[in-house]
Amino acid sequence: MAKSHCLIILSAAPQGVEASSFIQSFKVLHPVFNIQLASPNGSIPDFKSSDEHTQRWIADFKGKPYSSPVRLESVDETGKIETNFCNCFTCVIVSSFAFSLKICCSFHPRGFGALFDLVHSLQMQSIINHFTRVKKPICAIGCGVAGLCGLSLTKSIPWSFDGFSLTSTSIAELAKKPMFGTIPLLVEDFVKQNGGIYSASEPGEPHVIIDRFLITGQNEASTVTAVQNLILLCNLRQTRHSSSSH
Repeated sequence: MAKSHCLIILSAAPQGVEASSFIQSFKVLHPVFNIQLASPNGSIPDFKSSDEHTQRWIADFKGKPYSSPVRLESVDETGKIETNFCNCFTCVIVSSFAFSLKICCSFHPRGFGALFDLVHSLQMQSIINHFTRVKKPICAIGCGVAGLCGLSLTKSIPWSFDGFSLTSTSIAELAKKPMFGTIPLLVEDFVKQNGGIYSASEPGEPHVIIDRFLITGQNEASTVTAVQNLILLCNLRQTRHSSSSH
């Protein structure tokens, strides 16, 4: 059976992408999906890591042909890419990267960068809104959940995830970070103020919530569980689609 396609949307902000979260996600997803990376302006993300083994993995990864992101602005809301209109994404991930391809799902991994650029990206919001309308799986981890908040920050419109249960990096976890005073958006507060049902576990502990087509993870410890559930959700959706077509 041919693989579905997956677009990983990465932050290009100087605050960067959490390398370990990206690696965990990529290792689980790559055997299952054809992966395409995307970032604002197609910029190479700054993978944050102080671990020598992780740095070597990232250096090796950057030599692979699939490591170069396409411009996020070149992906339309249906998941097609200007240079290859036959590609259609299955899923999207958000955290400081997100992904999708026959758009079945979307993913954003963990990292602070999403708080600074993806949250303000109109194209990011267009893609998320499309996924929401067609109810294709969306997965966001840690601060990547900020990528789901964009349009409601700038326009007086209801939030797409009003009434959804979800999690993200908690204020208790963020307060321990040196950059806490510069963070432009506290996702925990945003969710509570815009009709979402927020919950979190103890700082650093795994915590994943699934509500309809949305999967959110609280932190890096939640990465693998969140991504595995994304794959299961995509498989379930494909099975239901196949059954209904017969």
